[in-house]
Amino acid sequence: MSCPICKKDFEKAIFYGAEVDYCLQCLGLWFEEEELRWTKDVKDRDLRWLDIDLWKDKTKLRISRGIRLCPHCRLPLYEVYYGDSKIVVDICNLCHGLWLDRGEFKKIIGYLKEQSDSETLNHYAQNLTAEFWEVFSGPEGFREELHDFLAILKILSYKFFTQHPNIARLISNLPR
Repeated sequence: MSCPICKKDFEKAIFYGAEVDYCLQCLGLWFEEEELRWTKDVKDRDLRWLDIDLWKDKTKLRISRGIRLCPHCRLPLYEVYYGDSKIVVDICNLCHGLWLDRGEFKKIIGYLKEQSDSETLNHYAQNLTAEFWEVFSGPEGFREELHDFLAILKILSYKFFTQHPNIARLISNLPR
């Protein structure tokens, strides 16, 4: 396979636990289906509950046909805005591979951290309930979904006690 920008052959590397293809010239990354989620989960374990779902809210979905070709299928990639961020990723509709230009993985992690902060605190009951039900219904396996649920529970406790230090002091002073 070759880079959709430089047309140079890819190199392989282990990137946060997943074997990905990358271009030595432009430093872009090619992720096969699910590899972006796996790398995100390894890069920041506290973000594992926050799924990378570009298609979740179809009303916010902004997609256009790109000029690059999929390195695997040789069909045009589609440019998709990553959530409501300004990050544009290139996705193959057939193999579900994903192309990230240099630095976009870091931008996605930063964006997810911001989303995690606002989502966790503003909608904590909804998120906790949704993650609890995903333990039994998926989309990932039971073990992965349970880890997601425990991760959001941990984040909630940290953020809650950081935002409410008086409550944290009261709880820590309770008899054991």
